[in-house]
Amino acid sequence: MATDHGFEPLQNDLLIRTARGEKVDRPPCWVMRQAGRYLPEYHEAKGKKDFFECCRDPEIASTLTLQPIERFEGLIDAAIIFSDILVIPQAMGMEVVMVDGKGPHFPDPLGSPEDKQYSEVMEREVDVKESLDYVYKAITMTRKKLKGRVPLYGFCGAPFTLLCYMVEGGGSKIFKQMKTWIFKYPEESKKLLQKIAELCVEYLAQQVLAGAQIVQVFDSWAGELSPTSFRTFALPYLEYICDNLPKKLEEVGVEVVPMVVFAKGAWYALEELCQTKYDVVGLDWLHEPKQAYAVAQKYGKVVQGNADPGVLYGGHEAITKVVEEMVSGFGGGKHGWIANLGHGITPFVKPDDLKFYFQEIHRLSGLYKEEARPQKNGHAAAEEKMHQRNMLQSDW
Repeated sequence: MATDHGFEPLQNDLLIRTARGEKVDRPPCWVMRQAGRYLPEYHEAKGKKDFFECCRDPEIASTLTLQPIERFEGLIDAAIIFSDILVIPQAMGMEVVMVDGKGPHFPDPLGSPEDKQYSEVMEREVDVKESLDYVYKAITMTRKKLKGRVPLYGFCGAPFTLLCYMVEGGGSKIFKQMKTWIFKYPEESKKLLQKIAELCVEYLAQQVLAGAQIVQVFDSWAGELSPTSFRTFALPYLEYICDNLPKKLEEVGVEVVPMVVFAKGAWYALEELCQTKYDVVGLDWLHEPKQAYAVAQKYGKVVQGNADPGVLYGGHEAITKVVEEMVSGFGGGKHGWIANLGHGITPFVKPDDLKFYFQEIHRLSGLYKEEARPQKNGHAAAEEKMHQRNMLQSDW
């Protein structure tokens, strides 16, 4: 059941109101991986601990989560808990380590359905409430430290992306093992995907119980699928999460929070994702803002994104151009747009360049109304009135 954590009231609810489809004065801003290695203070707080040690230490995870909020005070409108999508495979009994210069690595990935480990993973009773308790503690601690300054995102990896890691053993250029699984062992793949989806629902519900005010599902490898394969091996399990999480939250007596889906690379699936129960659809930089915004508006959905993170290497002039395109394409940011990047912030970005990115979103969205709605002179206004009168008369 719901727990009263005694959190302070939310002072800046701009992002939550935007995610719920309300009209706002400006677009809320944040970026994926905003708590991370591009910040000097991240390395100071992390010390000699490895990545997953930081995730498992609520105090450190909370400190890292708050660093961008404090550095970019007044410019960003959300925090996202410092954690990783691979905690679910860890909870399922698989070993995951973070290798310097390489990224996440599974020493013993799933080879085939005949492997003993596949049966063990499928048969194991997984209690994410207990095994991932450190995530919930970090969320509750962070909410208390935030003192209502901005809302806090919780998140999980999408079933398909987690399957990719579990069978590939890490990142890949050709995804040989994943393609082998979905094409050679489609039914066994679907069973594993369904088990992961059910764990995702429980995990996200526990995050909300702990204090998360909005949740995001990351399908980072969705773009490796064809449209047909996406509809078979990704979309049904994304839908399972958004169909069942609200029910789960109602069962445990907590308010249903906004849900975000981010299927990187699956540009072809935008319309299908807009027909799900997610409130917000994340966009990568493969989307043209104006076109994507038109599709989302047709279905009453909010979009989140979508600048190429690489623009932050390009200097102020390049950043301004990209923000101008977004502000114009996403309707000025007064309705249905959460400003973000098209993926997580990349290494070696200078924090001051990210700060400028945020500042330009604030500045250019503030100018948009004046530029988009120029004052008509007296002659033009008279002509418009005459046109409207003629149109009314023609209707009769």
